[in-house]
Amino acid sequence: MTMNNDFTFTIKRICLDENYHPSDNTRITTNFANLARGESRQQNLRNALKMIDNSFNSRAHWDNPNGDRYSIELEIISVDIDIEGSGQTFPSIEVLKTNIVDHKTNEHIEGIVGNNFSSYVRDYDFSVLLLNHNKDQSVFSIPDNFGELHGKLFKYFVNSSAYKENFNKPPVICLSVSDNKTYHRAENQHPVLGFEYQPNESSLTEQYFRKMGLQVRYFMPPNSVAPLAFYFFGDLLNDYTNLELISTISTMETFQKIYRPEIYNANAVAGKCYKPNLKNSDHSLTQIVYDREERSKLAIKQGKFAEEHFIKPYQNILEQWSANFSL
Repeated sequence: MTMNNDFTFTIKRICLDENYHPSDNTRITTNFANLARGESRQQNLRNALKMIDNSFNSRAHWDNPNGDRYSIELEIISVDIDIEGSGQTFPSIEVLKTNIVDHKTNEHIEGIVGNNFSSYVRDYDFSVLLLNHNKDQSVFSIPDNFGELHGKLFKYFVNSSAYKENFNKPPVICLSVSDNKTYHRAENQHPVLGFEYQPNESSLTEQYFRKMGLQVRYFMPPNSVAPLAFYFFGDLLNDYTNLELISTISTMETFQKIYRPEIYNANAVAGKCYKPNLKNSDHSLTQIVYDREERSKLAIKQGKFAEEHFIKPYQNILEQWSANFSL
């Protein structure tokens, strides 16, 4: 194996249903893993999955008079990377795959892979590297080559034979809008994605995902109260079917209603000029238990895990590979 180009990926699939238990090497800050902990774990999962199905049926309303034609099955896709070809792997990224069940035709329809996005190396970049870089600085700045390695590893994975053998289309990742930006509604309107919004400036998250090869557009789907950020390759509006897009919207908006209720479960709909506010008290809570503070502490812990088990042990190999990387 050459050091330059022969990292190998192993893909594992786990069904995300009400019986899901996070495995030991799952990032516990991941949206779905956080739901599946504690006394209310099964009820949390059951409620979240029901919310996703209801949201999907309300959006895919054609030929669906009772609002029960479809249900969503979710798979957690865990991707391990082997750097040296030794069989020693590190958990590199974790995403979600949606699958659509049409109960009228008994068809199983492929959804979209991506949706949620988790990465130990991203935790390292944001919660260790960036924090340390700014520890004694009076002015916030970004380290040189910030996100370069992570971006190249992601692009390498999406172009790998492992990805292409498992998935038919490139990933779409759907995130919350940023609460330190202002979004303006454009004239552009899509039947499923809704009104497009444009931010007043670029964010560090946008720049980080750009290094992964992803561009971003912001849309507020019909019946939603705030825009979502869609990160994608290619042409978001034409590369995916309506049902595929609805599967991502219904899944990720449900998670955001749980984790960001101030924005996504607000009682007022975003207007033409919209500034998200995590201190907005005029919102409703779901019946699902979640500890946001614990999650931010865990990100630091997991970033340090990545530093200890991936960044430091493989530093020379990773630097050489990154310097020579090209697709």
